Amino acid sequence: MAQHIVLDRVSKRFPPAKRGGEEIVAVDDVSLSIDRGEVFGIIGYSGAGKSTLVRLINQLEPVSSGRITIGDVPITELRGRRLREQQTGIGMIFQRFNLLTSRTVAGNVAYPLEVVGVERAERKRRVAELLEFVGLAGRADAYPEQLSGGQQQRVGIARALATNPQVLLADEATSALDPETTVEVLDLLARVNRELGVTIVVITHEMEVITRIADRVAVMEAGRVVEVGTTYDVFTRPSTPVAKRFVQTVVRALPQGDELEQLRAKHEGRLFTISFTDEGASEARVFSALAKAGIDFNLVHGGVDDIQGRVYGLLTIAVRGDADAIAWALQRVGAGVRVEEQR
Repeated sequence: MAQHIVLDRVSKRFPPAKRGGEEIVAVDDVSLSIDRGEVFGIIGYSGAGKSTLVRLINQLEPVSSGRITIGDVPITELRGRRLREQQTGIGMIFQRFNLLTSRTVAGNVAYPLEVVGVERAERKRRVAELLEFVGLAGRADAYPEQLSGGQQQRVGIARALATNPQVLLADEATSALDPETTVEVLDLLARVNRELGVTIVVITHEMEVITRIADRVAVMEAGRVVEVGTTYDVFTRPSTPVAKRFVQTVVRALPQGDELEQLRAKHEGRLFTISFTDEGASEARVFSALAKAGIDFNLVHGGVDDIQGRVYGLLTIAVRGDADAIAWALQRVGAGVRVEEQR
């Protein structure tokens, strides 16, 4: 797949907060490549630098050093009119919607078209088309205060798509929404990507957002990208402490420390952790192998998730019985399953 957005050793430094202090390094020597037509997630805790990074991509903030290329255009080298022309090809949606309260829904969506000089008749046609696409065809004359949060974000998405951008930047676009509305907005973004072919960069601190729509993900910490991979790989095999903490917000981690000792106290037998890391794997296959061997067991910890159509489970079981029979059974659980004893 062709590269669409390339960041090459990009940094952003701000002046010291007070006289005599040190400069603030918000983004530190970041290199990334985002493919055309993919949904790319950038995740990190507050202060990690992810929101600054997204503002560098569309040059709302100039880089301090490094180079950003979108398509074959080095956007960090553009100024004035040429930069503004390129920015019309980059849509952006925000956490707090940023709608103009004095304008109707239709007026908000039409605004970027007015800025670039699109004629009235074409503006009207395009606004109607976009409101139909985001499911708000009947709310063209409403004002933002008359809409729910999810509806306002749909207006924000329609506005961001008005100039037919090839890139859409979503900065914490679901953080102000309830879980059900979040799913609806994420499904709409997935449709934008699928039907319109728009490359989407999603900035978030919510792992659930990444696992639902992102093809790949970069994990940021202290201004640096510390891990990059497919969503499934980062989710199932995180290699950095910060990525592991994010994963634990979605799937319960392996029991450790006091939690592990409490499980030992409550359940007889040996504790084994079972990991499922492919579509063919199933906890039923493990349980069947144990049952056929006449092994007595209990599920004591964990759960199973679906990550973009692929299974991932992390279960802990307490097993009682003959050691040789247990070993025989666990050797026969098949591919895609990893079994480790908690000692």
